Amino acid sequence: MTSLTTPQLQFLLNGLGWTVLLSLLAFAGGGLLGFAVAIARVYGPNVTRQLAMLYIKLIQGTPLLVLLSLAYFGLPSLGLNIEPLTAAGLGLSIYVSAYLGEIWRGCIESVPRTQAEAAECLALNWGQRLVHVILPQALKIATPPTVGFMVQIVKNTSLASAIGFVELARAGQVINNSTFQPFVIFVLVAALYFALCYPLSVWSRRLERKFNVAHR
Repeated sequence: MTSLTTPQLQFLLNGLGWTVLLSLLAFAGGGLLGFAVAIARVYGPNVTRQLAMLYIKLIQGTPLLVLLSLAYFGLPSLGLNIEPLTAAGLGLSIYVSAYLGEIWRGCIESVPRTQAEAAECLALNWGQRLVHVILPQALKIATPPTVGFMVQIVKNTSLASAIGFVELARAGQVINNSTFQPFVIFVLVAALYFALCYPLSVWSRRLERKFNVAHR
C-alpha cells in the first residue's frame, strides 16, 4: 500500500474547498427562496399558500439527483448552457428552499398570536410587526434546526459529482481511480466530511440548549 502524494492530497483538499463553497451557495440561494416560500405559506392569500405548499411537496418528493440532472442536462436543451458549479448550486438551492421554507414556516407560526396582536395594538403595520416582533422571536426558534439542516446540505453536495462537478466525494473517486486504494482514500474522505459536519451538529445542540427550544 503506497501513501498518497502531495498533489493528490492537494487535489482532495481542493475538493473539500469546493464542497464548502457549494454548501454556502446552496444555503444562501435556498435560504432566500425558502424565506419567500415561508412568508407565502404563512401570510399569502389562499392561492399563494396553495401554490407554495404544492412547490414544497413537489420538491421534497423529487430526488435531489433528478433536480441536479434537470439543471445540468435539461436547461441546455432550452438553450441555457451552464457550468457544473452553477447547475449544482441551482439544483441544491431549489432542494434546500423547500426544506428551509417548511422549517421556517413552522417557526414563524410557533410565535404566539398574542405577540402580533399586541404589536397591532401599538399601531404597527404588517411589515413592522413582521420585522420587529415576529421574526426576532422566530429566529431564536429557527436557528438550531437550521444549523442542523446545514449538515444535510454538506452531505448532499456529494451528489453533484453525478453532473461532473469535482467536490470532495468526486475528488476521492478520481484519486482512487489512479491509486486503487479505496479504503485509505474513502476513509480520508469520510474524515473530512466528519470534520465539516460534526462542528455543525455540536453547534446545533448548543444553540438548542441556549434557546431552550426543546422545552417550549
